[in-house]
Amino acid sequence: MTARPPAAQTAFGPMVIAACEQILPADQRLFDDPDAVRLLPPSQRLIVGACRWKPVYQLLVRATDGKAQGLWASMLCRKRYADDKVRDALHDGIKQFVFLGAGLDTRPARLVAPTGARSFETDLQANIAYKRRRLIETYGRLPANTTLTAVNLETDDLTAALTAGGFDWNEPAMFVWEAVTQYLTEDAVRKTLACLTPATSGSRLIFTYIRRDFLDGTEDYGAAPARREFVIKRHVWHFGLLPDETPALLRDYGWTEHEQVGPTEYADRYLSPLGRDLTVSQIERFVYADRSTDEAHT
Repeated sequence: MTARPPAAQTAFGPMVIAACEQILPADQRLFDDPDAVRLLPPSQRLIVGACRWKPVYQLLVRATDGKAQGLWASMLCRKRYADDKVRDALHDGIKQFVFLGAGLDTRPARLVAPTGARSFETDLQANIAYKRRRLIETYGRLPANTTLTAVNLETDDLTAALTAGGFDWNEPAMFVWEAVTQYLTEDAVRKTLACLTPATSGSRLIFTYIRRDFLDGTEDYGAAPARREFVIKRHVWHFGLLPDETPALLRDYGWTEHEQVGPTEYADRYLSPLGRDLTVSQIERFVYADRSTDEAHT
């Protein structure tokens, strides 16, 4: 079997954390995602099962936060934020959703398919092949109205790939780009944004980024082990931004930033109302943008 590329191997960790969240009582969860554990390989499903024993659960949380302070809660809150934005788009009538670097994202089946809207999932070939196999093994078929396409954002033409898959550039869409940009070069990030310029008025984009002052070593934000692993040792994290740089980057490609969230917003919106006193990592932020009539490229 061909070895999975380093970036492709990162699809599983966040889904283990999402699956472990389902162990908590329903009134304490940040989100419900029963599909998360079903898509994991057998070995990782065993880990999630073992986390039903509280000491194992606590050990896994500590190990995760040992790489970056607050990483466990950051991944949970990030997932909840993206869920909320997808639900908002569905409520507002958007019928097309594109998941860039989708990994094991369950939103196409969990949130989009039940409404009759369409999902287009793109990722590296290894992840697309794995996900297609697991979906068919688990459910007997792919979710309704879902297209899975292998796309390497460094080298492939995303516009052409989406068009070939049946994406309608004349209809508003939502693009979900979660936990991907740090694995790309700046050229690939800009190329991806350029490939989305045909998106019509009313389209939306959410994406995460890692802080550039963390990647370059200026600040460690309690995450020095993560930097050693992902930047120095494995060389898989490349691209970063500073919070005040994102509006200009988006304007270059016709998007208007409306919101940017991080630890403070996550704590206020999600953790405090549930009485969960968790530290959230400072190294990653989520951005929400859209295209208005005068910004849309036709």
